[in-house]
Amino acid sequence: MPPELGISGSDSSWLAMTEDDGHRPGTPLDTALWCAEQGWPVHPLAPGRKTPAANCTDCRDQPHSPQTCPCISAGRWCHGFHAATTDQSRILDWWTEQPRFGVGVACGPAGLVVIDVDAHPVPLPDPDRLLPGIHIPASVTLEGLRHGFHSLALLAALRGAQDPSQDDTTLRVRTPSGGLHLWYTAQAGHTWRCSTGSSAGRALAWQVDVRAHGGYIIAPGTTTATGTYTACRPVRRPAPLPGWLAAELERTGHRPAPPAPRSATPVPSRARAAVIAARGGRDAAARTLATVLTAVTECAAIAQGAGFSEKLNRAAFTAGGLVGAGRMNLADAESALVAAAAHARPGQERRSLQIIRSGMSAGSRRPLNPGDRT
Repeated sequence: MPPELGISGSDSSWLAMTEDDGHRPGTPLDTALWCAEQGWPVHPLAPGRKTPAANCTDCRDQPHSPQTCPCISAGRWCHGFHAATTDQSRILDWWTEQPRFGVGVACGPAGLVVIDVDAHPVPLPDPDRLLPGIHIPASVTLEGLRHGFHSLALLAALRGAQDPSQDDTTLRVRTPSGGLHLWYTAQAGHTWRCSTGSSAGRALAWQVDVRAHGGYIIAPGTTTATGTYTACRPVRRPAPLPGWLAAELERTGHRPAPPAPRSATPVPSRARAAVIAARGGRDAAARTLATVLTAVTECAAIAQGAGFSEKLNRAAFTAGGLVGAGRMNLADAESALVAAAAHARPGQERRSLQIIRSGMSAGSRRPLNPGDRT
């Protein structure tokens, strides 16, 4: 084991593994604890699989937002990477209960960007899908290209950069299918988004996926039914994301859009109209709902980290209480919530509606009767 890593006796021996050295990995618990010590939140993967461990029965039967799920705060592993933690006590509980769990690392909270190079035997895409955004003339033959290693090497060559698959300054992990995970650290304050190399929208290169915010990566040493994820020589730590790769990720849409400007009208007119439309004698109820709706709409000024789901759930719970007390019409309240959510997070209407209906259902069981004050 390389002495410069300062590995203690409790650390995972996957750090000593290389492609051909014959070393056996440590236990999944060893791996999970070592990852947590690096500041990388971990979560369980189903034994022998690449997917997160199953949710509890309640979470499977009643779809809801992970941000409002009580299971995570209660220390359960529901909702995959949303439950990821560096808490060693929780990690001990999880992997003691199920020692065969694999280990997933939540990339966003860990500050990681992982380039996932695939080597699947599939037909070449159209030339404009090989390197999205880069025109490849019809005169250029692509017959020698077979997989993601080739498309990533081509991208690097066009930029005059080193082929990332040959970058021995960073942690590289061989996958059982013959692919490669290239682990990098993101610059502080930079958030990158996930993508798949086959996507018609955001993509870096054909058969090259990106694991970042909103996704997870399988930790080295994890064994699935097809084999073990194995660290390559000689480096065991992620290096900073190369500048040219960061520029390519930005070019191909892997940076979130800048925050939307703060609305001059905190509560959208459609939401205010829905509140006002509630039948007479309910001014206090309208004011109460307007207060929580404002908290939702103000999330429009913050792209991430605004607590949108929690605020929307709280507003829906309040609205449900008002409806349960007979202080507001169900359709009017839901319309106001939907309008506020759409203003704050356009394009997430389906997810928002799930939060709204779940919150209103819970709130309706706790009738709310605000006092009428002028």
